[in-house]
Amino acid sequence: MNCLKNSRSVLSRLLRHRPHVAAPPPPTPATAPQSPASRYYYYASRVKPAVSRPPPPPQLPRSRHYYTSPRRQQVVHFNRRRGGSRWYHDQRKLTAAVLISGGGAVAFYFGHLETVPYTNRSHLVVLSPKFERQLGESQFAQLKKEFGPKILPPLHPDSIRVRLIASEIVRAVHRGISVQQRHDAFYGEDASYGYGGIADDLSIKNRDADAAAALLGASPGKNASAAVAAQRDDELLDDRWVTESRSRGKARGAQPQTGHLDGVNWEVIVVKDDLVNAFCLPGGKIVVFTGLLNNFRADAEVATVVGHEVGHAIARHSAEQITKNLWVAILQIVILQFIYMPDLINTVSTLLLRLPFSRRMEIEADHIGLLLLASAGYDPRVAPSVYEKLGKIGGDSALNNYLSTHPSSKKRAQLLSQASVMNEALKLYREVSAGQGTEGFL
Repeated sequence: MNCLKNSRSVLSRLLRHRPHVAAPPPPTPATAPQSPASRYYYYASRVKPAVSRPPPPPQLPRSRHYYTSPRRQQVVHFNRRRGGSRWYHDQRKLTAAVLISGGGAVAFYFGHLETVPYTNRSHLVVLSPKFERQLGESQFAQLKKEFGPKILPPLHPDSIRVRLIASEIVRAVHRGISVQQRHDAFYGEDASYGYGGIADDLSIKNRDADAAAALLGASPGKNASAAVAAQRDDELLDDRWVTESRSRGKARGAQPQTGHLDGVNWEVIVVKDDLVNAFCLPGGKIVVFTGLLNNFRADAEVATVVGHEVGHAIARHSAEQITKNLWVAILQIVILQFIYMPDLINTVSTLLLRLPFSRRMEIEADHIGLLLLASAGYDPRVAPSVYEKLGKIGGDSALNNYLSTHPSSKKRAQLLSQASVMNEALKLYREVSAGQGTEGFL
């Protein structure tokens, strides 16, 4: 130990006495390289002060439903409530639903399928006859309030004339469908609508003479005998639509539905207005404007128009139109789910569905009205000239065959002149003229 201490002291003395070696001087500024001054840049982003927001409300954890299928234990279903799969996933339930729905639709269709008198055309009508009649009576009451003082009194000559013509048409309906009822609205002692007191034996005078004069374009009562002798033997062509409807109806043994005519209280009013028009509402409510009487002086001409309008009521065209519009509206709703162009869809459906249907109903009413005209004792050959005259008064156009609810008057006149229904109408007319009467022509 002492030896180590002594050696340490000797080393300390030697180090203290070691000569100092000076460090080399730094290079002079003249020889040292010049370096450019360094600049440092930094981007300090402005920190927006934190906006204090209320903490979100506490939320319950999302529930997850799972179960194991009793049929397949290894399959686990999530996010589906306990109770099994949906009903439409079951093949048996789906088949039963389709069969029940289809059966109900078929039963509904055939339960509301009716046969139009005379044409034997089958059509679907969802409105009951009672409800249809209520609609007609409600609309008729509203029209009487609207026209008010324009309605001619029951004892006015025009009112009596139109009522007599209409009564002949209605009697023809009763004879045609074998309905033996007494309608006091036209004749009898019960004046429900103020039209009583008209005896049953009143008849329209000089009907043949007036009809013949209308055929020649002369005034009633002139050149009657010559007009009756002037009969055309034109070749009668067939109207396919009417003939095919009648053939199909006879083949299946269809019986025309006429129950909607039972107990109908027919009523006629004449409105003093220059409008050349007439119409028949459901329930037997007939409205005739004096403009029609001023342009058609012959009773056979007026009877042609009245018979046409009554034909609409016989065929239940108003109820059928409501049914057709309902299906068109449903079809439009379905199409709008894929193509949302309401204006275009409405225009196309009107041109392709509504207007063609309306024109067909007018043609059907023309044929029914022609038979009623003949059965009432009027010459049916007057009808084509009446429609031609209506076309001239209303400004007929060929575009009516495509863009109107009514066919062109020229086309209507051609159909009535050339169709085989004219032969049947002439046969009825000859039987009535001979005093044989008609039965069951509808």
